[in-house]
Amino acid sequence: MYPAEIVIPMKEELTENGFKELLNPQDVDNVMAEKGTALVMINSVCGCSAGTARPGVLLAVNNTNKKPDHITTTFAGFDIDAVKKVREYMLPYPPSSPAIALFKDGKLVHMIERHNIEGRSAQMIAENLLGAFDAYCN
Repeated sequence: MYPAEIVIPMKEELTENGFKELLNPQDVDNVMAEKGTALVMINSVCGCSAGTARPGVLLAVNNTNKKPDHITTTFAGFDIDAVKKVREYMLPYPPSSPAIALFKDGKLVHMIERHNIEGRSAQMIAENLLGAFDAYCN
Protein backbone atom coordinates (compact mmCIF):
# COMPACT_ATOMS: atom_id res chain seq x y z
CA MET A 1 0.00 0.00 0.00
CA TYR A 2 1.28 3.45 -0.90
CA PRO A 3 1.93 5.97 1.89
CA ALA A 4 -0.88 8.47 2.48
CA GLU A 5 1.45 11.46 2.10
CA ILE A 6 2.07 10.45 -1.52
CA VAL A 7 -1.52 9.50 -2.34
CA ILE A 8 -3.55 12.28 -0.68
CA PRO A 9 -2.44 15.14 -2.98
CA MET A 10 -3.21 12.98 -6.04
CA LYS A 11 -6.63 12.12 -4.63
CA GLU A 12 -7.33 15.77 -3.86
CA GLU A 13 -6.64 16.79 -7.45
CA LEU A 14 -9.88 14.99 -8.30
CA THR A 15 -11.93 15.32 -5.11
CA GLU A 16 -11.41 19.08 -5.02
CA ASN A 17 -12.96 19.11 -8.49
CA GLY A 18 -16.15 17.29 -7.53
CA PHE A 19 -15.14 13.62 -7.77
CA LYS A 20 -16.66 11.40 -5.08
CA GLU A 21 -14.30 8.84 -3.58
CA LEU A 22 -15.13 5.15 -3.69
CA LEU A 23 -13.35 3.94 -0.58
CA ASN A 24 -14.78 0.45 -0.11
CA PRO A 25 -16.75 -2.23 -2.00
CA GLN A 26 -20.09 -0.93 -0.68
CA ASP A 27 -19.38 2.53 -2.14
CA VAL A 28 -18.75 0.87 -5.51
CA ASP A 29 -21.90 -1.27 -5.37
CA ASN A 30 -23.95 1.78 -4.34
CA VAL A 31 -22.86 3.88 -7.32
CA MET A 32 -23.31 0.96 -9.72
CA ALA A 33 -26.86 0.41 -8.42
CA GLU A 34 -27.81 3.98 -9.34
CA LYS A 35 -29.67 4.65 -12.59
CA GLY A 36 -27.84 6.78 -15.11
CA THR A 37 -24.19 7.16 -15.93
CA ALA A 38 -21.16 6.85 -13.68
CA LEU A 39 -17.59 7.80 -14.49
CA VAL A 40 -14.95 5.94 -12.50
CA MET A 41 -11.32 7.05 -12.58
CA ILE A 42 -8.92 4.50 -11.11
CA ASN A 43 -6.23 6.90 -9.97
CA SER A 44 -2.62 5.83 -9.44
CA VAL A 45 0.90 7.01 -8.69
CA CYS A 46 1.90 6.13 -12.26
CA GLY A 47 3.49 9.00 -14.16
CA CYS A 48 0.91 8.76 -16.94
CA SER A 49 -1.81 9.20 -14.34
CA ALA A 50 -0.31 12.45 -13.13
CA GLY A 51 0.78 13.61 -16.56
CA THR A 52 -2.28 12.96 -18.66
CA ALA A 53 -5.03 10.83 -17.06
CA ARG A 54 -6.04 13.15 -14.21
CA PRO A 55 -5.70 16.33 -16.30
CA GLY A 56 -7.56 14.66 -19.19
CA VAL A 57 -10.49 13.51 -17.09
CA LEU A 58 -10.69 16.96 -15.47
CA LEU A 59 -10.67 18.66 -18.89
CA ALA A 60 -13.51 16.41 -20.01
CA VAL A 61 -15.82 16.84 -17.00
CA ASN A 62 -15.19 20.59 -16.80
CA ASN A 63 -15.83 21.25 -20.51
CA THR A 64 -19.08 19.51 -21.32
CA ASN A 65 -22.79 19.97 -20.88
CA LYS A 66 -23.31 16.19 -21.03
CA LYS A 67 -21.69 15.10 -17.76
CA PRO A 68 -22.05 11.68 -16.18
CA ASP A 69 -24.59 11.60 -13.35
CA HIS A 70 -21.91 10.32 -10.95
CA ILE A 71 -18.25 11.31 -11.15
CA THR A 72 -16.13 9.08 -8.95
CA THR A 73 -12.59 7.97 -8.21
CA THR A 74 -10.72 5.29 -6.34
CA PHE A 75 -6.98 4.83 -5.89
CA ALA A 76 -5.01 1.74 -6.97
CA GLY A 77 -2.59 0.53 -4.31
CA PHE A 78 -4.44 2.47 -1.61
CA ASP A 79 -8.23 1.90 -1.76
CA ILE A 80 -7.46 -1.77 -2.37
CA ASP A 81 -10.86 -3.36 -1.71
CA ALA A 82 -12.75 -0.67 -3.62
CA VAL A 83 -10.44 -0.98 -6.64
CA LYS A 84 -10.85 -4.77 -6.58
CA LYS A 85 -14.64 -4.34 -6.63
CA VAL A 86 -14.57 -1.76 -9.46
CA ARG A 87 -12.43 -4.13 -11.50
CA GLU A 88 -15.14 -6.78 -11.20
CA TYR A 89 -17.49 -4.36 -12.95
CA MET A 90 -14.83 -3.69 -15.61
CA LEU A 91 -14.56 -7.31 -16.73
CA PRO A 92 -13.57 -8.61 -19.27
CA TYR A 93 -10.88 -5.90 -19.22
CA PRO A 94 -7.79 -6.88 -17.23
CA PRO A 95 -6.68 -4.79 -14.24
CA SER A 96 -5.21 -1.48 -15.33
CA SER A 97 -4.19 1.67 -13.52
CA PRO A 98 -4.73 4.34 -14.26
CA ALA A 99 -7.99 3.54 -16.00
CA ILE A 100 -11.14 5.50 -16.79
CA ALA A 101 -14.50 3.78 -17.23
CA LEU A 102 -17.99 4.96 -18.03
CA PHE A 103 -20.96 2.91 -16.87
CA LYS A 104 -24.63 3.26 -17.75
CA ASP A 105 -27.08 1.70 -15.32
CA GLY A 106 -24.20 -0.31 -13.83
CA LYS A 107 -23.01 -1.71 -17.18
CA LEU A 108 -19.64 -0.83 -18.68
CA VAL A 109 -20.11 1.19 -21.88
CA HIS A 110 -16.67 2.82 -22.38
CA MET A 111 -13.19 1.92 -21.15
CA ILE A 112 -9.83 3.67 -21.34
CA GLU A 113 -7.04 1.39 -20.18
CA ARG A 114 -3.51 2.38 -19.22
CA HIS A 115 -2.18 1.47 -22.67
CA ASN A 116 -4.76 3.93 -24.12
CA ILE A 117 -3.42 6.64 -21.78
CA GLU A 118 0.34 6.22 -22.13
CA GLY A 119 1.79 8.47 -24.80
CA ARG A 120 -1.42 10.45 -25.24
CA SER A 121 -1.98 14.05 -24.23
CA ALA A 122 -4.53 15.18 -21.69
CA GLN A 123 -6.44 16.79 -24.57
CA MET A 124 -6.59 13.46 -26.46
CA ILE A 125 -7.92 11.68 -23.36
CA ALA A 126 -10.47 14.44 -22.82
CA GLU A 127 -11.64 14.19 -26.45
CA ASN A 128 -12.04 10.42 -26.07
CA LEU A 129 -14.16 10.93 -22.94
CA LEU A 130 -16.19 13.75 -24.47
CA GLY A 131 -17.18 11.40 -27.29
CA ALA A 132 -18.34 8.83 -24.73
CA PHE A 133 -20.22 11.49 -22.73
CA ASP A 134 -21.93 12.62 -25.92
CA ALA A 135 -22.98 9.05 -26.71
CA TYR A 136 -24.13 7.94 -23.26
CA CYS A 137 -24.87 10.94 -21.02
CA ASN A 138 -27.91 13.23 -20.99
